[in-house]
Amino acid sequence: MDLLDQGWLVKDVAAALGVTRKSVSEWKKAVADGGRRALRAKPQHVPECRLSKLQQAKLKLLLRAGPRKSGFASDLWTLGRVAELVEREFGVSYHRSHLGRLLHALGFSCQKPQRRSREQDPKAVKTWREKKWPAIKKGGRRSS
Repeated sequence: MDLLDQGWLVKDVAAALGVTRKSVSEWKKAVADGGRRALRAKPQHVPECRLSKLQQAKLKLLLRAGPRKSGFASDLWTLGRVAELVEREFGVSYHRSHLGRLLHALGFSCQKPQRRSREQDPKAVKTWREKKWPAIKKGGRRSS
């Protein structure tokens, strides 16, 4: 605003500050409507978490115990399942897409499940691939 008060053009102020002309024009209008106070930073409104600290701690324990302990059919947490759990346990409904921030705040991150069984034996897999699979593959080709 000091530069504009000194007679600078909007385009020159924008170039000097590395902003768009539109931004400078909006600042100029804001000052005209509300004075220089209108340019002060406005803190973002971030809503409080709807779960208390105690509820958050309980949720963390429930998540660590796994989905099966909470009555789900498999060992995979999804945002839909977490939303269902939160509503069932605490009576608070969250949209699935907003749970990411809550889970991140609790120390959880998005994980992709491995595509193999934990119980898989690497030696048995190697033996199967080297000995049994070629035999199966050969047996599948029949000449006519």
